[in-house]
Amino acid sequence: MDQPTVGILHPGSMGAAVAACAATNAADVLWCETGRRAASAERAAQAGLTPVATLTELLDRSDIVISLCPPAAAEDLARNVAGHRFTGVYVEANAINPERTTRIAALLEPAAIVVDGGVVGSPPVGSKSPTLYLAGPQLATERLETLFAGTAVRTAVLGTEVGKASALKLSYASFQKTSRVLVALAIGMAREHGVDQELIEVASRRTDSYLSEPQYVAKTAARAWRWGPELEEAADALAAAGLPSEMLRAAASTLARWHDAKDDSELTLTDALNRLAHP
Repeated sequence: MDQPTVGILHPGSMGAAVAACAATNAADVLWCETGRRAASAERAAQAGLTPVATLTELLDRSDIVISLCPPAAAEDLARNVAGHRFTGVYVEANAINPERTTRIAALLEPAAIVVDGGVVGSPPVGSKSPTLYLAGPQLATERLETLFAGTAVRTAVLGTEVGKASALKLSYASFQKTSRVLVALAIGMAREHGVDQELIEVASRRTDSYLSEPQYVAKTAARAWRWGPELEEAADALAAAGLPSEMLRAAASTLARWHDAKDDSELTLTDALNRLAHP
């Protein structure tokens, strides 16, 4: 099957962009439109995806299925797929901890071939080029490397052990996302005392400091609904490793204060800080 048919579950900002890249080397890329919001339909149309009416149709026609959904929905979605006895390659690419990835693999195997995936980076639009880390059976990971060859999605294989890609994704996310939460707290504290500009000036002397780029606070607030559950997953992974998880759980709790700012592209720094102080 040189050009497989691919199913995407579901076309959010990352899923739609990844699916659009997959379309370069696929015969077709499908998505299930039933029960999805108008925004999902618009993203799917812009990405050139083919709508189907039911999950059953998507699974029957797909050789490869890529799951990219909010972390909390990952297992239920996999359970639905398992109920349809899907027999292709299932890429579990959600930001979930390795233990959950292993459980999902157990749900789907041996009918399906499960590949653990983790996307590190921003959605592949414009000049962005994220890396899709893969772990799973060699023939399956090779198919995925071929699927994304020559696209903005780079691939990197970590071996055959399911869970490695999830572990790498959450290890990176635990730093990247928590550090931005700390930026919001630091700037909020400084602003309360009228020294926020001085704080930014101090931080700007270090080119690698998010404190010198306070515009990221509003972007963090708009993404909090996705990042909070991801950090909870990372906290579970830390706990499973015998490491303290309180820092990430606290960051997730802080992000929860921004839940109502979901995908708000008009949010300002002042709005974000006000919501943080007065949820």
